[in-house]
Amino acid sequence: MIPLIGKVYREDNVEVSVFGRSVVNRSVISILKSHRAARMLEHTSLSVHETFPVIDVIQGLALSNVHVDIGKLAIGFRNDGAGQSLQDYVSAALKGAVNRDSAKTQADVVLYGFGRIGRLLARLLIEKTGGGQSLRLRAIVVRKGGDNDLAKRASLLRRDSVHGTFQGTITVDEEQNALIANGNVIKIIYASSPDSIDYTDYGISNAVVIDNTGKWRDEDGLSLHLRANGVSKVMLTAPGKGIKNIVMGVNQKDIESTDTILSAASCTTNAITPILKALNDKYGVDNGHVETVHAYTNDQNLIDNYHKGDRRGRAAGLNMVITETGAAKAVSKALPELEGKLTGNAIRVPTPNVSMAILNLNLHSEVDRDELNDYLRHMALHSDLQKQIDYTDSPEAVSSDFVGSRAAGVIDGLATVATGKKNCVVYVWYDNEFGYSCQVIRMLQHVTNTALPAFPIED
Repeated sequence: MIPLIGKVYREDNVEVSVFGRSVVNRSVISILKSHRAARMLEHTSLSVHETFPVIDVIQGLALSNVHVDIGKLAIGFRNDGAGQSLQDYVSAALKGAVNRDSAKTQADVVLYGFGRIGRLLARLLIEKTGGGQSLRLRAIVVRKGGDNDLAKRASLLRRDSVHGTFQGTITVDEEQNALIANGNVIKIIYASSPDSIDYTDYGISNAVVIDNTGKWRDEDGLSLHLRANGVSKVMLTAPGKGIKNIVMGVNQKDIESTDTILSAASCTTNAITPILKALNDKYGVDNGHVETVHAYTNDQNLIDNYHKGDRRGRAAGLNMVITETGAAKAVSKALPELEGKLTGNAIRVPTPNVSMAILNLNLHSEVDRDELNDYLRHMALHSDLQKQIDYTDSPEAVSSDFVGSRAAGVIDGLATVATGKKNCVVYVWYDNEFGYSCQVIRMLQHVTNTALPAFPIED
């Protein structure tokens, strides 16, 4: 399977997944684990002996620039393919993908800042190299930290205490002032302000700048990027003030081609808004409270010391710290129908990554636990929110199991509380670093028209 998956990806930009989990450039174990999703989500087993023939058929079709879910095709053929050959079934299911317009849009990407989110975005952009992907990470803008700045930047990208080692090679090119990651030449630009850079001097044009510093959050501040030659759009990886806050899967249709400054909202807002949308669409949300149990972040102190924020000055590794969160109120920026219906609070806890949101909701209609979980499981697999919502019912799951989750939020079905009345409590895990970074990449693909259409198309 692996050579065929790589072949259709490199030659035709066909990205293959199993129940939404990409299997491009994945190990044998990773591919086998992706097949286990069938048992959890579909309550049925799925073998590589069923998906391999699907791949074999796909390579003979005239496909290009599409995302194909071979898990869904294999299960669909098992359930609905009686009397048909696999060739005929797959061809019919992918009819809209064959001989489609294969024109692609290329986009230069610049990372402004290279912190936790910036480095994960770099990894994700580099990971996509090798097929016909059109996003090109061209430069990273930072302030110079010293004579060995390049080496330290390379080391931070190469090794990560939470997310593990970089999958590939990274070398430093002092002459070009660049990092070369898996063959990608990434310029390191030293600057103290966004409007002091001329990106065209580096061969960069019409670029999307992803500001992951959080220094500027309003239109006035972020517009500094647009004053630089070679920039067309700016994306903020934090809640924006007075600009559109976008949660992919929920309100990306609000993005207009004329928008030049956009926010990807916060990690918590991205984790809970798709699930709240799913619940509101079916049951109606009258009101509720969102409590987040959040991993500590870099804005807290390691030991007790002065901090401009209340309580955040206390040692992050030794305390649970109650603090404020605007995530609950921010939901209404992407989902206006929930305006004024949610309250929220947060507790920072001594873990470095992966957080949990507890949604305590009063619904418009009655619901019991099994019905609610079945609905959420279905939404995780067969809805437009598939990339945002994941689902688990593992009795052993703890926070570290969700490091590296690409979903915005993962529902813990075993923790769901619903007694047939109009109240429910839903527990949502989320990798507040990597899962959020995946949402930013999805938004970037949408903004640059480089997202691959997914097949098979489901009702």
